[in-house]
Amino acid sequence: MHTPGLRVHGRAFAHIAAFHPEITAFRRDLHTHPELGFEEVYTAARVQEALKLCGVDEIHTGIGKTGVVAVIKGQRHACGKMIGLRADMDALPMTEHNDFAWKSAKVGLMHGCGHDGHTAMLVGAARYLAETRNFDGTAVLIFQPGEEGYAGAKAMIEDGLFERFPVQSVYGMHNWPAMRPGTIGINPGPMMAAADRVTIEITGKGGHGAHPYQTVDPVLVAAHIITAVQSIVSRNVKPLDSAVISLCAMRAGELGAMSVIPGSATLVGTVRTFSPHVQELVERRLQELCQAVALGFGASATVHYERMYPATINTAPEARFAADVAQSLVGREHVVRDLEPSMGAEDFSFMLQVKPGAYMRIGQGEENGVGSCFLHNSRYDFNDEILPLGAALHASLVEHAMPLTIV
Repeated sequence: MHTPGLRVHGRAFAHIAAFHPEITAFRRDLHTHPELGFEEVYTAARVQEALKLCGVDEIHTGIGKTGVVAVIKGQRHACGKMIGLRADMDALPMTEHNDFAWKSAKVGLMHGCGHDGHTAMLVGAARYLAETRNFDGTAVLIFQPGEEGYAGAKAMIEDGLFERFPVQSVYGMHNWPAMRPGTIGINPGPMMAAADRVTIEITGKGGHGAHPYQTVDPVLVAAHIITAVQSIVSRNVKPLDSAVISLCAMRAGELGAMSVIPGSATLVGTVRTFSPHVQELVERRLQELCQAVALGFGASATVHYERMYPATINTAPEARFAADVAQSLVGREHVVRDLEPSMGAEDFSFMLQVKPGAYMRIGQGEENGVGSCFLHNSRYDFNDEILPLGAALHASLVEHAMPLTIV
């Protein structure tokens, strides 16, 4: 780690740092070959190959379509515990604008969120855990497909993930360019918001743009709806609660038909909330307000509200445990225990609905340097300097949760 003033402690980090170049090469290979959710054929194959070389005890494939699970048994199994570690594998449908040697080889696809790095960190943890086995129990390493909008975590769960591997708790982490390398952030409650999709279909009466009085203009209705829904958060949601409503796209008419008022319009957007009661309030008010606004103009509006990802809520004991483990690696001053939640979403939330666990952020950004570009940016790249720390954090969660007691 090249962070000034930071010293990483623990045998896991020292052990993993010895094969840092190999993890980096693995990560960059994945970056060169990005794949969308449930299409991670190359990625899953590379993961399986790496896990075999690491010497894990079991490799299970095809869970949730392209998911991979590795099982590593400790030196002892007296405690009977099983701890889960999760990394996501998929890329994004966007074109990369970087110039380095390992940039995406696929036009329109790139690892713009660092899932290549997450996968590499978990492979690094697999190698260390398989080589040392300094724990009493079983480690379950979950390589998940389709996080970027495909609900891959849900697919793995529905495919029997936790029935086949009944972990007591599960942990995940995500790189965070807004935090410096060597910093780990967490809190004992909400980490990421629920993400819902809203589609508003407006039906009016089309006609000639020169004779609007003969029409019911759905574009005008859409404009009033766009403005009106912003009052839901400011006037219906309690100030101490959090919610975001963003109508991000609109489709109506034809750009070449300057004098044609269309008969319909469609708005698409997203709602972000942390609590179920706020989520229900926003959904209800959207239905009521959109229908009422449309009716006032003589039109009609139908709201389709799709709940996609639930909020990512850490369980308090597991969050405190993860923070303590992080502190043992990087020191108290480099662990943020009250990290501000993000209105972004994460499908690790599905796992936390089923099992206790915690989701962390690992800093990777440097001022004017590697890893500072934010997520989902065409010039983003994972900061390889943090690979040993991320792998060591994964491995240390296992060792601390299932300590080896020599008898």
